[in-house]
Amino acid sequence: MERLVTFKVLDQEYPLYTDAPEKDVQEILSLVKTQLEYAGQASQPVLSANKLGILTSLNIASKYVKLKKEYEEYKQLVERKISLLSEKIENNF
Repeated sequence: MERLVTFKVLDQEYPLYTDAPEKDVQEILSLVKTQLEYAGQASQPVLSANKLGILTSLNIASKYVKLKKEYEEYKQLVERKISLLSEKIENNF
C-alpha cells in the first residue's frame, strides 16, 4: 500500500508516494543525497539547486543504464550456460 514519505534535500522538503519497504526508501534517499553531494562538490562554480538536481539525475540514470546492460549480459550468459547444461543432460539420457 502506498504511503507518503517526506524527505529533505538541499534545505527543501519533498513528498514521495511509495509502496517500497522502509529500508529501500532509506537506501534510495541515501543514494540521492550522496549523489547530490558528489555533484555539488564536483561542480565549480556552485550550481543552482535545479541544475544540481538535473546533474544528479543524469548521473543516477547513467549508472542505471550501465547496470541494466550488465544485467542483460549476465542474464544471457546464464541462459547460455543453462542451455549447454540442458543439452549435456539430454545427451546423457
